[in-house]
Order: sequence, then C-alpha cells, then structure tokens
Amino acid sequence: MNPAQALAAWNRKILEAYSRRTVEALRAILPLRLALPRIESFLAENVAKEAEKDAMVIARVGAALAAGKTPGEELSQQLLIASREIDRAFLARVTDFPIGIVIRYEETEPVRIRRIKCLQDAACRILEDWSRSGGGRATMRSSYPRVELERLIHDLMRLYALETQTLSRSLRLPALLVPLRERLAQSLYGVMNEVAQSLAREVAGIVYRPAKSSGMRLPKAAKSETSAGEPALGIEER
Repeated sequence: MNPAQALAAWNRKILEAYSRRTVEALRAILPLRLALPRIESFLAENVAKEAEKDAMVIARVGAALAAGKTPGEELSQQLLIASREIDRAFLARVTDFPIGIVIRYEETEPVRIRRIKCLQDAACRILEDWSRSGGGRATMRSSYPRVELERLIHDLMRLYALETQTLSRSLRLPALLVPLRERLAQSLYGVMNEVAQSLAREVAGIVYRPAKSSGMRLPKAAKSETSAGEPALGIEER
C-alpha cells in the first residue's frame, strides 16, 4: 500500500465511524425515528460515495507530487468535475431505495469545492512529509500540531455535513414524512457537527498518544474492534 492509499484508507475509516455515530445520535431524536429507517441506507451509501471522492483527491495529489507538480486550482476544478461521475454511480445504486434523491449541483458544489481544496491541501502537506517522517502517525504529528490536526479533521467533517444537509433537502420522502424533511435537514447538520467535534478530538488524541500497540485504534479496543464496534483506524504506530 503506497502512502496515498494508506492515507485514503485512514480517511475512509474515519468517515465510516462518523456516519455510524451520526446514525446512533439521530436515533435519540424521537420525531426523526420515523424517517431514520428510510434514510439510514442513504447515509451509508452517501459515506461510501464521499470516501471514494476523497480517495480520488488523495490519489491525484499523490500522482501530481510524484510528477514533480504542485497541486493547485486546476486540479481542484478537475476533481470537482470528476466527482460527478461518482455521483452518477451513487444515484444508480440507490434507485431502489424507499426515498428519491436529486443532486442540485448549484447548491452542493460551492460546499464541495471548499472540501476538495481543504483535503487537497492537507493531502499535499502530509504526502510531501511522508518519506521524511516515516509515514503513519509520525507523519501526522510532523505535518500538524495537535490543535491544527483536530481543526483540520473537524473542518473536513463539517463541510461533509454541510453537503449532506443540502442533499437531504433534496430527498423525496413519502407524503407522511414530507413535513419532517426540513426538521431532518436541520437536525442532521446539528448532530453531524457535534459528532464531528468529538470525533476530531478523539482522532487527534489517538495520533498524539504514546505508541502502545501495532495499530492505531479508537479507544478501548477489543480484538479487531472497539467495544463500540468501531474498527481500527488503520494508521500504524510509528
């Protein structure tokens, strides 16, 4: 696994943990329990879609650096256009869902380009430092002070939450659930932002804690998963 692939795998595991914790938090909001069974599958597919887009960003940054180029605005715009292909595959996968989805690019893309640029800059910074610092957690620590790393992770998840909120307003729900759509959109962003803050703090803490095991895991690991069912985050101890 090359550095770009390792970074993309770690990012995917964080997003998957983020999605699961969001669903768990939404279950505690009583009015949304009616809609949750219908949107839970949407959230799972949506996080897979975003992880694929992120992997594309990281891979393209890695390729640019390998070619001696500095990723910039031109690459960001290329990635924005390429992300629509991933959207089309996503829409094809969810045709049988109990909800309809329409992607309004005029609403989602201003947020999406901000997230692409944020991730592109972070990937460039981390991958440039990878070989010098030895990879894994050592590279994260070398690239970002703890406070900055926590802020970066939170910003990336917050932008993901904003785009998900915009997308949730485009859901075609059954007639009985339509009145919940705006409540769902507002609650979804609020919950996702709270989860983002706590998870960003947790991940930064893991990166900066002393090495004790062979894998970088969420707290209270048991076998291959934590007690909360969270998998290892996938960055080896260095």
